[in-house]
Amino acid sequence: MKRTKRRYLALQVDSEGSHRPKEFIDAVWNAVTKLYGEYGASRTSLKLIDYDAEKKTAVIRTSLTTLGMLKAAVASITSIANNETTVHVKAVSGTIKSLQQKLG
Repeated sequence: MKRTKRRYLALQVDSEGSHRPKEFIDAVWNAVTKLYGEYGASRTSLKLIDYDAEKKTAVIRTSLTTLGMLKAAVASITSIANNETTVHVKAVSGTIKSLQQKLG
């Protein structure tokens, strides 16, 4: 069986209020499901690795084959928990360690 390659995305969450990690990942799942349906969402292997409400940053993991889908879905997020929000991809990497190095 072939190992699935993963990618880690560092995200910047621009919002007036702060959100809980569950609210954030629910918004990401809803955006993926809205754009690609349940089948597309199931292919992403999406997982929240880290969420910092003070710095308004997040790190999520996805499979390499669905990286483009996830970038598009994240860009389509306009609100989280009824607060206007935009989410930007800051960096993408194959390991968490190199992602942290890219972010400085």
